[in-house]
Amino acid sequence: MSTAVSLAERLAAVVEPFLGGPLPVRLRAWDGSEAGDAAGPLVELRSPAAVRRLLRHPGELGAAQAYVTGELDVPEQDGWDLDRALTYSLQVARDRKLTGTRVTPGAVLTAVKELRALGLIGLPPGPPDSQAQVKGRLHSKLRDRRAISHHYDLSNEFYSLILDPQMAYSSGYHVKPDVSLEEAQRAKLDLVCRKLGLEPGMRMLDVGCGWGSLSLHAAEHFGAQVTGVTIAAEQKKFIDARIAERGLGDRVEIRLQDYRDAVPSPREEYDAVGSLEMGEHVGQDNYPTYASVLCRAVRPGGRVLIQQMSRTGRWPGGGPFIESFIAPDMYMRPVGETVAMLERGGLEVRDVHALREHYVLTVAGWLERFEANVERLTELVGEEVVRVWRLYLVGGSMAFRDGRMGVDQILMVRPGAAHTLPGERAW
Repeated sequence: MSTAVSLAERLAAVVEPFLGGPLPVRLRAWDGSEAGDAAGPLVELRSPAAVRRLLRHPGELGAAQAYVTGELDVPEQDGWDLDRALTYSLQVARDRKLTGTRVTPGAVLTAVKELRALGLIGLPPGPPDSQAQVKGRLHSKLRDRRAISHHYDLSNEFYSLILDPQMAYSSGYHVKPDVSLEEAQRAKLDLVCRKLGLEPGMRMLDVGCGWGSLSLHAAEHFGAQVTGVTIAAEQKKFIDARIAERGLGDRVEIRLQDYRDAVPSPREEYDAVGSLEMGEHVGQDNYPTYASVLCRAVRPGGRVLIQQMSRTGRWPGGGPFIESFIAPDMYMRPVGETVAMLERGGLEVRDVHALREHYVLTVAGWLERFEANVERLTELVGEEVVRVWRLYLVGGSMAFRDGRMGVDQILMVRPGAAHTLPGERAW
């Protein structure tokens, strides 16, 4: 009987000192050998490049790079899928208190010797093609355009296969857990327009209007005169086509414009301002400017509503994967800090409505549509970007489910005149 130690067993022996115990997953190496917990989720290392990436970027970034390139995979098997496998891995890390664990120099030296013997010490591959390479001064207008383009200009068809027909790319409002994605997004748009108190003829500014879901809904169903601003050229093309299709050219104007240039003169102030999941992209240092723009754009007594994600902890951008592949330069903070910054910008906060659990249901709807259309999505953007998005959607759902991220609607008024907010909330 052979007593040779397999490749998978040698790799398991290298990593176990860093994991605080036995390998909790079933590891399959590129030669087909296996090691670890046979009852755990299957993790396939399909190429030595996966190990080199993990050596260069230990933790989330290296693992994400290897996953999106297909050098590492977590295939569905025995009831395990990507969500359950990642959830299990996070729980193991918590149970073993791996954050901040110190490994002895001897363990590091032993690992290096073994990896060198396996021929795995060497230069890692370059960053995946799907990883953002955004340059320039942080949150300059040029860099912001490039960062937004990386995420939003994949193609309008790509997003239409994931989002609901209204193309709402923000959390829906699920009045019941079993409502459809389309119903939840329509309910969210109705909720926003009601909170803003929109009536026919009122002028509204939509800051960071996306594919126009709020702009079109406010004009079509509440009779508002809407100006939307975006810096994503593909989005503007899409909305302009929908404006023409629906005969809304006299009620909706979309500008390819940075939010910092959207402040009207005092004689042209808007009656209401909305901004759905845009504030995360302006950055920490520029958030006071964003808050000031919202305040100066609305008339005294007028209402402002933002919907914005929140986050606590050491990764305000969402973590190495999100920051590198999805939304470079994004910045989130606890909701209380955002409220304080909005107040310092001149607005009076009247209502904060937490929607964290709603986002779990929204992402579930996106993920269902994503998997149903995965063949066409792959034709459009390639296998690597599809893997990026699968990891993004699964990981995002987990973050909202587990409370690592939140999302809130914050309703405000500009002081200086009487507002029309009712004493009793109808939402």
